[in-house]
Amino acid sequence: MKKLFTTLSNIWKIQELKERIVFTLVILLVYRFVSHVVLPGVDATALGDNQKSGILGLLDMFAGGSFSRVSILALGVMPYISASIVVQLLGIAVPSFQKMQKEGESGRNKLNQITRYLTVAITAVQAVGYVKTQVPVEAILIDHTLFFVLSTFVLCAGTLFVMWLGEKITDKGIGNGISLIIMVGIIARLPVALQQEISSRFVGEGGLIALILEIVALFAVVMFTILIVQGVRKVPVQYAKRIVGNRQFGGVRQYIPLKVNAAGVMPIIFAQALMFIPTTLTQFFPSLQNTWLIQFSDPTSLAYSLTFAFLIIAFTFFYTAITVNPVQMSDDMKKNGGFIPGIKPGLSTSSFIDDVISKITFPGSVFLAIVAILPSLAVKFGIKSEFAHFYGGTSLLILVGVVLDTLQQIESYLLMRHYDGLMKTGRVTGRTGIPAASATSEGSAVI
Repeated sequence: MKKLFTTLSNIWKIQELKERIVFTLVILLVYRFVSHVVLPGVDATALGDNQKSGILGLLDMFAGGSFSRVSILALGVMPYISASIVVQLLGIAVPSFQKMQKEGESGRNKLNQITRYLTVAITAVQAVGYVKTQVPVEAILIDHTLFFVLSTFVLCAGTLFVMWLGEKITDKGIGNGISLIIMVGIIARLPVALQQEISSRFVGEGGLIALILEIVALFAVVMFTILIVQGVRKVPVQYAKRIVGNRQFGGVRQYIPLKVNAAGVMPIIFAQALMFIPTTLTQFFPSLQNTWLIQFSDPTSLAYSLTFAFLIIAFTFFYTAITVNPVQMSDDMKKNGGFIPGIKPGLSTSSFIDDVISKITFPGSVFLAIVAILPSLAVKFGIKSEFAHFYGGTSLLILVGVVLDTLQQIESYLLMRHYDGLMKTGRVTGRTGIPAASATSEGSAVI
């Protein structure tokens, strides 16, 4: 406990870090306040219980509940994330985008500008669909045509405002802005979910013992998730010695940290998008409700869980393959006079790295699939669905990843000022973030 208070005291002694933390908290407070502002022309009392499920529930989670509240920030950062993913995929397939990725700071600025323009286009399309399908007619107080046009502009402005807040946090605050905004939206649901779970345990079955077991299980799941996010395979790299004048350069051994979960949370997002297709088909075509597709409408069913896990494993390999380039890593090492001991530079090195990535990606994908289906297992054990979301899936991975990323930045400030780090042994390391996060700070999306 003394170590904790000493660390907090050290953090507050660093003026720049203190200012950044306060700035970040103020911006997040502004975001949460504005997210409760309802669209102009909407009667908030007429909305009633507007809770979403399925893919709409996922969007509502990313938007911090703004989606179901018909807020001016209803679309949140999702259009920006979608634009970041598109730009990243274009960087893999289109030569001109590949060239911009290699141009350093100027290239990153160009890609960020393209991402912003694409965000506006995607937001405009999504705003039209949102107003048409998600705003109850009885809640509209003004002329419908005027409301439709006005709301489209307001929703576009709301998404750009959230994007601007995220970039301000990244530039002048601590941590990655877009990631922190998503994290705050997810955490905002925790108090209500926890209250519902406590009420259900004391009013219904289980009591205090069952509640304690749930909290212990949640703690164990969080620790397991941290292991996945932090897990790396260190590949040793030796650099050749060079004599320049009277000084020696190189001759040191370093490591390439290949992440066990290099794909981050993206495989779960892709898999969830596909798993919503059967449910959507049964809604549009009622005749399909009596077919085998109906079993995919229940996330707790065995067929759903197994299919979901298989898709996650497949998408993990796919996304890792398109984001991690062994050939480029091998070329960079060769240019800098580096080599892996016992492996020839060039093709042999890239083949070795590719083999290592394949071997560590499989257990990483299996662990990721287990984390993704844990909420369904939690519901099977009688945990309320709202609280069960925090036992795994997209929400837990984002929470763990963003917290680790922010703590890493705080620790770097402490170490630069010659203070002790946040841990007695070892260092806090970041993780592969969400695409929007990387697109803002590094010029490429990596969720």
